[in-house]
Amino acid sequence: MLQVRDLVKRYDGFTAVDHLSFDVYSGEVFGLLGPNGAGKTTTIRIVMDIFKPDEGSVSVLGHPPGLARERIGYLPEERGLYRNLKVIDVLVYLAELKGTPRAVAEQRARTWLERVDLAEWSEHKVRDLSRGMQQKLQFIACLVHDPELIILDEPFQGLDPVNVELIKQLLRELQREGKTIVLSAHQMNLVEALCDRIVLIHQGRAVLYGPLDEIKRRYAPRMVRVRTSASLPDMPGVMEVQRHADAYEITLQEIAPQELLRLLVERDIPVEAFEVSSPSLEEIFIAVVKEAAHA
Repeated sequence: MLQVRDLVKRYDGFTAVDHLSFDVYSGEVFGLLGPNGAGKTTTIRIVMDIFKPDEGSVSVLGHPPGLARERIGYLPEERGLYRNLKVIDVLVYLAELKGTPRAVAEQRARTWLERVDLAEWSEHKVRDLSRGMQQKLQFIACLVHDPELIILDEPFQGLDPVNVELIKQLLRELQREGKTIVLSAHQMNLVEALCDRIVLIHQGRAVLYGPLDEIKRRYAPRMVRVRTSASLPDMPGVMEVQRHADAYEITLQEIAPQELLRLLVERDIPVEAFEVSSPSLEEIFIAVVKEAAHA
């Protein structure tokens, strides 16, 4: 569906994307992640043929960038709607630009407005909508021409929790319909709930890539939760200890969880509970970015 190979993009001597490679498979939700300035938006703009790469190649739906635009839905980081046009007219116009007949475009537009609770605003001008409403309008504007590949750059910004949940449900429905979705977002809990696979970019390079379940399993043995009434002593192989309300979160570096449990027992630490915790994607994100920065 989407192939990126050894992609490089430079700006006045600064390398924004540095030999980046990844694949997006048909029918999946793929997370494109990274801290601010990592190169995510630059990569998306190359995929959309807005920028040209200095090196490397991109294949979109089997074609070079730019030859499959009508089959792609794109929600850019910088929002842009025609504020003085009616909501329905904006959607129809944008769909027509992607080759959708006007009658079909209007039917789809009204269907999407119903799905995001904006039907009663169809004859209002865009400027009359709240920020959250405009965000939902921008979201469905990239879907109204029925694209195969959907690329979303920060789709949840400006939305309240109710509408975040609505967009999540719609994305799951789109995936069930066979759509392929590339999602770039800062809300790690939402990425974790939606994505099948991810690539984490730091300083233009991929530092973590693969199925989300495998990545979480890979990091799980390093995170242990211990509940005890005693204070924990310094122990070999432990990288970090954080005290929470009723337990310690321990990050392991050189020892297995079973070895840590043995050390606690040997030192007569009363262990009330001991579990290998599954780290959140946010915790993995922070750990990997710190490791990459240190390296």
